Amino acid sequence: MNGPVEHIMGITTHKRLGKIGHQFHYSVDYVLIDPEAEDAPPLLFSRNRFNLMAVYDRDHGGPPKKGRGPDWAREILAINGLGHRTLQLRLLTQPRFLGYGFNPVSFWLAIEGAALIAVIAEVSTPFGDRHSYLCHLPDFAPITKSTRIKTPKSLHVSPFQDVAGDYEFCFDITSAHIAIRILYRNGSEGVMATLSGSRTALTNAGLLKAGIRRPLGALRGIILIYWQALRLKLKGARYRARPTPPNSEIS
Repeated sequence: MNGPVEHIMGITTHKRLGKIGHQFHYSVDYVLIDPEAEDAPPLLFSRNRFNLMAVYDRDHGGPPKKGRGPDWAREILAINGLGHRTLQLRLLTQPRFLGYGFNPVSFWLAIEGAALIAVIAEVSTPFGDRHSYLCHLPDFAPITKSTRIKTPKSLHVSPFQDVAGDYEFCFDITSAHIAIRILYRNGSEGVMATLSGSRTALTNAGLLKAGIRRPLGALRGIILIYWQALRLKLKGARYRARPTPPNSEIS
């Protein structure tokens, strides 16, 4: 997992399960960084300062825009039994584009040796709420592509789904690619969401290509979220008002 800042030119898919079917897929740009390293990234990418694309510590690890970055992730892992282990930490996230950022989900990856042993899935909503899910196996056994990790849903994410049921996380992360699947089930209703893409070194050429092919970056993403919400409403999906978010920031 060692190496420079990486660029995942990926595809995200969503498929609604149940009475009202709906699905879509989009191209998306993620970066994979060592959040504790003093990287020498491409000219057009920065850490904690304005650029064409950038990742800020305050956007991750705690409340939105008040995050503590990798210190928070290390603290959460230590509280849950990983404080005594020698871990590498990586952050998989969508970078800000010209200062604007929104991440439906980012992932803190905890690696021991060559094995992925824990993931913190950091889920954020357009309503300004956030909740994270700590994914691991008993005794922090290695997470492989056949691993399925379930956790109850705690955060209101979509106004067309209840805060009930479970998430099932699947992580297939190798030196060449990243593939993540999140299956939400609430009885006969649910959503299947995936993120997949190859891992390559982040370059200025790659950033410019992303800016041309997927203009506006994260702003494009939030526009597409509202567009899909409108399509669902027109299909007859029932709207749920936003409930009070959970008091705990992680489960």
